[in-house]
Amino acid sequence: MQWGANSTNSFPQAVDVSRLGTYPARTCSGGGYFYDDVLEYRVWVSTRQEGEYYRAFADYPSACSFSTRTAGAQAPCVLVRQQEYVDEPQQDVFLRVRSERLTEWRPEWLAGSKRTGTSIDQFLAEQPRATP
Repeated sequence: MQWGANSTNSFPQAVDVSRLGTYPARTCSGGGYFYDDVLEYRVWVSTRQEGEYYRAFADYPSACSFSTRTAGAQAPCVLVRQQEYVDEPQQDVFLRVRSERLTEWRPEWLAGSKRTGTSIDQFLAEQPRATP
């Protein structure tokens, strides 16, 4: 199976290729609505002989290539850094969080999610307000 066959070249590259594979293996998963930096693309692999591990890549096409030719490999994910993000502790309750975190995302979530100076304000303004 070809992972992410549509426009694999449209995904941003890792911000610092010298750091590939140095980030913590276990991080948050998903969420936050916005990202600041792509740190690496990861392909998690599970085998009886080696257990579970991941390989880190600077770009999405390389991660896809490894994933499709490696037994026990999952589809690529992307490790992103969020320096400010939106938390949703309850459905339709959104909170701005100003704290750095690393989280794994599905690569397709990157589209339109790069945080700008007004992204979070605009997102929060567009959410329906609960009435008392």
